[in-house]
Amino acid sequence: MKKLAVTTAVIAGFLAASLSASAQYRVDESEVQAILEAADSAETPVVITLEQALKIGLSENVSVKVADMEIERTGFAKKGTYASLFPQIDASGSFQRTIKKQVMYMDFDMSALGGAMGGGAAGGEGAPEGGEGTTLPDGVQMPEGTPDAGASSNGGGFEVGRWNNFSAGLSASMPLVNAQLWQSLKISGLDVELAVEKARSSRLDMVTQVKNAFYSALMAKEAFDVYKQVYENAMQNLAETQKKYDVQKASEMELIRAKTTVANAIPNVYNAESSVILALWQLKAVLGVDLDMNLDVAGKLSDHAEQMLYDIKENEDVTLDRNTTMKQLAIQAEMLAETIKVQKYANIPSLAMMFNYSMNAMTNDFNFSEYRWTPYSVVGFSLSIPIFAGGKRYHQIRQAQNQYDQVQLQTLNTERQLKIAIRSNLATMETSMKSYYAAQDAVASAQKGYDITEASYKVGRSTLIELNDAQLALTQSRLAESQAILNFLTAKTQLEQTLGQDFIEE
Repeated sequence: MKKLAVTTAVIAGFLAASLSASAQYRVDESEVQAILEAADSAETPVVITLEQALKIGLSENVSVKVADMEIERTGFAKKGTYASLFPQIDASGSFQRTIKKQVMYMDFDMSALGGAMGGGAAGGEGAPEGGEGTTLPDGVQMPEGTPDAGASSNGGGFEVGRWNNFSAGLSASMPLVNAQLWQSLKISGLDVELAVEKARSSRLDMVTQVKNAFYSALMAKEAFDVYKQVYENAMQNLAETQKKYDVQKASEMELIRAKTTVANAIPNVYNAESSVILALWQLKAVLGVDLDMNLDVAGKLSDHAEQMLYDIKENEDVTLDRNTTMKQLAIQAEMLAETIKVQKYANIPSLAMMFNYSMNAMTNDFNFSEYRWTPYSVVGFSLSIPIFAGGKRYHQIRQAQNQYDQVQLQTLNTERQLKIAIRSNLATMETSMKSYYAAQDAVASAQKGYDITEASYKVGRSTLIELNDAQLALTQSRLAESQAILNFLTAKTQLEQTLGQDFIEE
């Protein structure tokens, strides 16, 4: 057995290997689809390696797909924010039907109005006639009950406007000076960056789940093999005991004990077999594939035991520089810092340019070909100077500053918790390494003890009880060896996720 100096920095050895993770886990869609198609129709299980499982997860896992869609969504939002810098052009149209016309009152004699319109004195040629139904030029109609032209100047009025009013226009506006808008563009960019980091976090989490599920499936298969071996040994011992009993070299009690040992071994085999099925279902669920696909895992836990052979003493490599939670908090803090600036910039004047062009027509009928369309257009600048808003802008700045301070405190607390998690994982890895080496010795001793006891039992020098005790010790030592490897791999996988070293985006 190789002797290693176990230190609290045992994980530094796999950091260099993780730097090539982007190449190692680059997804080949054709390869993934070929595996899935084969597993979907195969009668025998399609055996996949850990690397293939990771590739399938990166391609099919729902969380990864949702995270990628979120990146796309924030990209659209960013482009929408940039669109605010361009002119905003809108077309409009309207139709209004007058139900009751407005009445206008004039502070002069209606006869004078009539004379002016007709080019002479009241009652002269061309003068409008007052009274009910009298129509003035250009659609000005005297309302019913209005006094005649000679009435008092404030005694009546006349209706204005026409029954139909059509309007169509084009308007455009563009910000020229708007510090708040410019600053919001930076926040949109940071929002995309945060979505990318969250997607990386989803991949890290998925890789961790796939590895743990893969290792658990290997552990379940090894436990099944151990209990199956126990059952086979019990059957051999029963056969040997039966032979002895038949020649009266073993008592009936020994035969009963041998049968009881076989009966006790059967449920363990069934439970172990069920655990294998459940572990494979869990793996397929994490991968995001159909649970009915005929997949199996390749290798044994002992194939991964070489990962425990590290003797690294540099503690400085264990950092949180790539931890996804810390990166997300840093981006959120930066976004809130920019938000504070946005709220402060609300006190700065803004300038915008505007243009409007419209066509109007007022008629009493629907003879469109004879409509007289009147154009109207205007161009100008709009200056907005914030003066007083009841303290609203001041309190918005304080609110943003408060949120920024909260994130800073959360960052400090998260960093402490992550460092505790790192130390806990390191301690688990160290304990697992020690347990593994102890279990190796135990397995070798237990196997030798079982072989000796089995040979002694065949010649009648050992009892069945001693043989069962030797079998139990061998079973426990084998399971302890596998469990130590699983504990180490699980802690190592969790540590890799904490350090952000398990997956590096391209």
